[in-house]
Amino acid sequence: MAKPSIGKKIPDFSLQATGGPWRLKDAVGSKLVLYFYPRDNTSGCTAEGEAFRELFAEFKKAKTVVLGVSPDSVASHIKFRAKYRFPFDLLADPEKEACMRFDVYKEKSMYGRKYMGVERSTFLLDARNVMRAEWRKVKVGGHADEVLAAARSL
Repeated sequence: MAKPSIGKKIPDFSLQATGGPWRLKDAVGSKLVLYFYPRDNTSGCTAEGEAFRELFAEFKKAKTVVLGVSPDSVASHIKFRAKYRFPFDLLADPEKEACMRFDVYKEKSMYGRKYMGVERSTFLLDARNVMRAEWRKVKVGGHADEVLAAARSL
């Protein structure tokens, strides 16, 4: 499967979400932010979700839907979302299908130990599900603001 690229339409896919079944084709008509993160309830992932939460009203004004994606289960996502009052859905990708589709499931290294995991990445799609921007190896600080600016410019 080819890695998605700027200017290309993303093929339809579906995942379970905290709000029920979700399909990419259902997002047609709104801009869409898909932010991939490694794991619920970790410091970086929590900070990233909180940053998107704080700007949620601004994303809404920019007619942009925000969704978080990780390999965690829907049950884990429901608890994580409730604990931090995220106003957006989280998509469960335990089979890593979307992670592979967006090429974010990578070999990582911590303290010399190599393992497979999700590389923090964000994708901005226009109202026709064409990728307009991507951020890979994301650093959380200021990232949500940068994504919002890009969404406003579409």
